[in-house]
Amino acid sequence: MNTPTLETERLILRKFTEQDMDALFLILQDEEVNRFLPWYPVKTMDEAKQFYEERYAPIYAQPCGYAYAICLKERNTPIGYINVAMDEHHDFGYGLSKEYWHKGIVTEAGRAVIAQVKKDGLPYITATHDRNNPRSGGVMRNVGMKYQYSYEEQWQPKNILVTFRMYQLNLDGEKDRSIKITGRAQMFTLSRRGYDDHGNSKTAPRRRSLRCQPGVRGELTGKRIADCFPFPCPVERVWPTATDLSRAAWRRNWQAFS
Repeated sequence: MNTPTLETERLILRKFTEQDMDALFLILQDEEVNRFLPWYPVKTMDEAKQFYEERYAPIYAQPCGYAYAICLKERNTPIGYINVAMDEHHDFGYGLSKEYWHKGIVTEAGRAVIAQVKKDGLPYITATHDRNNPRSGGVMRNVGMKYQYSYEEQWQPKNILVTFRMYQLNLDGEKDRSIKITGRAQMFTLSRRGYDDHGNSKTAPRRRSLRCQPGVRGELTGKRIADCFPFPCPVERVWPTATDLSRAAWRRNWQAFS
């Protein structure tokens, strides 16, 4: 099944069509709306059409997909979008025109889409947000997703270093599943003991020196996980790989203070 039309109290969720290009252009051209997204705002209608042809039309040509336009019932004109990818991560993503922010629209749409993918047998979804965009994390929590870990990535095409927070929702009852985001940045999952769903320490700030390798020391302050990284990071400051530190040593050291 590919992007079946869904209705909620206020919304119609449906496929984008070629007749929606004006509305899609308005969504994609806004710099603030697209600040935390992996593309630059479009400048022309031709770029909006190209975006549709490259990112939506191929999905609609597949047997199964979830790539929705978010529309208000009274207008049935797109004011945003919400998607679940069919790759191994089942990434849950969304965007909304600025004039409709803070009205619970994406949360309402997200709950409907998640109910549909669960009905269709998808086992889980994941989502990430820039730590500088905490409202996006609020949407993830509102639809039932749980914080898993944080990691850094030299984000393309904007080529900026971003700390991402990864959330996950298991839809099949498998509570212990934890998906690793791979192929974008090398990272390790950090122990979550002692941290809340925002990645913040549940305990009072504390300072403690941690020996991670011979000659390598770092100061831990009980701040956010992503800010407590005790290693002099390798290239691009991503999480260390197994060549930098063995899994066993990593696990022992992090469990020592979590």
